[in-house]
Amino acid sequence: MLGAEVLLRTLVANGVGLCLANPGTSEMQFVAALDRVPGLRSVLCLFEGVCAGAADGYARMLRKPAATLLHLGPGLANGLSNFHNAQKAHSPVVSIVGEHATWHRRFNSPLANDVEGFARPVSGWVHMLEAADRMGEAASSAVSAAYGPPGAVATLIVPADFSWSEAGEPGRVAPIREPARVPPERIKEIAGLLRSGEAAGFFLAGTALFGRGLDAAGKLAASTRVKMVANRYAGRMERGRGRFPLERLAYFPDEAEKTLAGLKHLVLVETEAPVSFFGYPGRRSELAPEDCVLHVLAGREENGAEALGALTEEFGARPIEQAAIPDAGTSIGPLTLESIGQVMATLLPENAIISEEAVSSGAEIERHVRHGAPHDWLPVAGGAIGQGLPVAVGAALACPDRKVVALEADGSSMYTPQSLWTMARERLDVTVVVLANRRYRILEIEMTRTGSGSIGPQADALMDLHRPELDWVRLANGMGVEASRAETAEEFRKAFDAAMRGRGPRLIEAVI
Repeated sequence: MLGAEVLLRTLVANGVGLCLANPGTSEMQFVAALDRVPGLRSVLCLFEGVCAGAADGYARMLRKPAATLLHLGPGLANGLSNFHNAQKAHSPVVSIVGEHATWHRRFNSPLANDVEGFARPVSGWVHMLEAADRMGEAASSAVSAAYGPPGAVATLIVPADFSWSEAGEPGRVAPIREPARVPPERIKEIAGLLRSGEAAGFFLAGTALFGRGLDAAGKLAASTRVKMVANRYAGRMERGRGRFPLERLAYFPDEAEKTLAGLKHLVLVETEAPVSFFGYPGRRSELAPEDCVLHVLAGREENGAEALGALTEEFGARPIEQAAIPDAGTSIGPLTLESIGQVMATLLPENAIISEEAVSSGAEIERHVRHGAPHDWLPVAGGAIGQGLPVAVGAALACPDRKVVALEADGSSMYTPQSLWTMARERLDVTVVVLANRRYRILEIEMTRTGSGSIGPQADALMDLHRPELDWVRLANGMGVEASRAETAEEFRKAFDAAMRGRGPRLIEAVI
């Protein structure tokens, strides 16, 4: 059996059913084998950053890997920022990267470079295939490494000649390690801490933010009145009515410090201690108070949801606090972030998925939406913009029966607009809301916070998105997506209502 077919059959045997691809010459054997191996859906993306981000979104929702297929080092390089986000989100991804044939690599041809060097900083596991007959074994190992725990980007680099050479039989079904159980003595230690009466808080990520983990966190908060705070960069969080209204730690350090002020103890669950996104002049990087003692209930490789459940049993279960019913607002007049949030909170259907990359505008909208119908919230986990649209693609591929909303800033949307084409081709049920303020507003804010001085004409030109204005209606239409522009609250409500009632990809340019 040829190597490419061995690779595909091993992936399928291990439950990998989706390949997000932007292939080239070195991957043609893999592409040809797709028609011989059933069970692996291939989706073309017009930019490698879309492949990487879509694999991330798929993994966040299903907690299982998709594969990506990329062409040599430059193809991988185009996807690095979203592989960075996926790695920070601990998303399981199997990244297949083609390489030049083994005998050709020594000639330093135009596309030759250090593929392993590109892959290593954004991967939890990297392997350069050394022989064709090791293809099956390597593919199985890649799947196992992707699952972790915690989940990771597993990069398998495949020289082209190994794809067209005899490679034996497919690899085994890889063992999948379950997260380790937290030792009972650690749970007793944290329980004793909570009984001490000293001010304590929990900083949560991973499985603590959805399903039984979030439910346990809510019951524990109700039983002990301990402060519960979510890592705002965790990959997935359940929100909405009927769920514990867990607070996400603020982006800016002064606000985050106020949230954590007064705590004597901070308990970490599947995350590290909170730090500021950037270093600012005259400010500490750590966000917890200087005299606050850090404790670990569950590390990233451990089952935080189960540990929170065990703690809840120590203190007895109480009903969680219910989220307030959102204020529908008047939806009349100029379009504002508040009216957008009110409309979304009112009209969002149950079990929707929101891929959020609103940067400077997201907090005000989230303040309303988090009280709407139950939904999943997928933020930018690694801070590299260009994630929002691809993650929405992946979420829609993972959950075709659920409405997906991409809440996007206009500047970050331009990093991966090719996502719209894939949405149209695959008829994905994604509604894109582009918040068009015609400006990199976050840079304006950060310039003030870093003490960089006033914004002069040249500095302003690097933040301004006029001359010319982006026309998102025409951009979307050009890639096959139905689109409209909303400049008033009434127009936005009408467009968003129609999108929530219909199916298929739509874009709303919300001019604010």
